[in-house]
Amino acid sequence: MSRLIATTCIAWARLPGNTNKEYALRLMYDLIVIGGGPAGSSAAITAAQAGVKVLLLERGRYPRHKVCGEFVSAESLGLLSELLGNRGKASLTDAVPISHARVFLDDRTLESPINPPAGSIARYDLDAALWRAAIENGVEGHLQTSAQKINGIGPFSVSTANGAFESLAVINAAGRWSNLTAPAKENGAIREKWVGLKGHFSETAAAQSVDLYFFPGGYCGVQPVNLLGPENEESQGGRINLCAMVRADTASTLLDVFWLHPQLRERSRDWQPLSDPVTTAPLFFRPPRPAEQNVLMVGDSAGFVDPFVGDGISLALRSGALAAKSLAPCFSEKISVARAADVYRKSYEQTLLPVFRASSTIRKLLALPRFLRGPLISLLQSSPRFTRYLVQRTR
Repeated sequence: MSRLIATTCIAWARLPGNTNKEYALRLMYDLIVIGGGPAGSSAAITAAQAGVKVLLLERGRYPRHKVCGEFVSAESLGLLSELLGNRGKASLTDAVPISHARVFLDDRTLESPINPPAGSIARYDLDAALWRAAIENGVEGHLQTSAQKINGIGPFSVSTANGAFESLAVINAAGRWSNLTAPAKENGAIREKWVGLKGHFSETAAAQSVDLYFFPGGYCGVQPVNLLGPENEESQGGRINLCAMVRADTASTLLDVFWLHPQLRERSRDWQPLSDPVTTAPLFFRPPRPAEQNVLMVGDSAGFVDPFVGDGISLALRSGALAAKSLAPCFSEKISVARAADVYRKSYEQTLLPVFRASSTIRKLLALPRFLRGPLISLLQSSPRFTRYLVQRTR
């Protein structure tokens, strides 16, 4: 449908006396989800399972590697199972259980059990499995289709290179740095830039733990992972995922990162690369924004949580499902899009925002000068219960 027709449709829909049902018949979709990662797929599948007509737009294609710790906390494995359905459960069956966490900081090691265990799932497999599940649930999916602009405040017209699409509601899951999310400069202040780096390597007898190596200017996470895709044929021994977040002036490659921590440098001596490195930049931290102009924001589009807490995928899945459920009364004409956005904002702030606050608090503690950090590390080492409490606060 042309952009002119879309604009006319939206203008008609706003006329007094026209009900949701009447103008919904003239719209192409009930819901457009922008971005096909875990957050977007979760939203699309949840809505489609409730009988909503959904269009899912993804600018890339699958399968592909993404910069990600590939850690799915136990709290979200049940939701992921529901989203994937029976045909997609191989991703869960072959997931490496992660039952332990180790933090290497200031020549000391903190250890904590993860109970119940988390799962390590390669994004190469996970994103593709979620996309297939969305299509199997009746979602209309368009790969290699980038959303250029969102017009309207409900209903909406989403412009792409392939034309415009109209819907009653829109969920933005395009990520932390798309043309639809926040700019690098806000309120006249340029933020500190961080870079994300990721790669798969071989390691013999990797422990079933997530290991975090902290150093000035960033950190690196290491954990075992399986890969169901064809690249798994290249594996020599076990496969591990490395994901680092560093200041842009600290390192630009994974090899640079290895040399920033003595224990990591020693451990990496015999590693062999099993995938091409992947980089994403810039990474910015800001308070989450769950909704803007009645568009519901999910995953990193809403807010970028510090990856060291290991809950990025979990937050993406949960926020996507929460957004779709918040919109459900809108599709049944019980509330407006604006009211649904307000419901989602409040639910997000109650259930998900505490994770961002806990992450920010822990990051500030870890960034203390070493002479102040020492007593804190000693406390964590001597009080496992306190350590478990901090971990729980990020879930």
